[in-house]
Amino acid sequence: MSRPVPETAQASWRRDPYSLAAASFILGLVGLLVFNLVLGPTAVVLGLVALHRGTTHRHRAYLGILLGATDLIVLALVTAADNTVAWHI
Repeated sequence: MSRPVPETAQASWRRDPYSLAAASFILGLVGLLVFNLVLGPTAVVLGLVALHRGTTHRHRAYLGILLGATDLIVLALVTAADNTVAWHI
């Protein structure tokens, strides 16, 4: 016996891809400054999941993916310049 799902639960599920796209963007942006190695791939994965779930804010998910990839590029450049993963401003 299954119960019908209330409207509020269905509405919150529909907002989920937006939250993932926003989280992807924010983590990618913060990742440019700190924790590139963790926040970069996380932003990429969250952006891809948001796109897969059909977010209406595709541009924010794409920006999160782009910023996450940029995090990894910045980490690679800084690592190549300093020969260490730790970096400072």
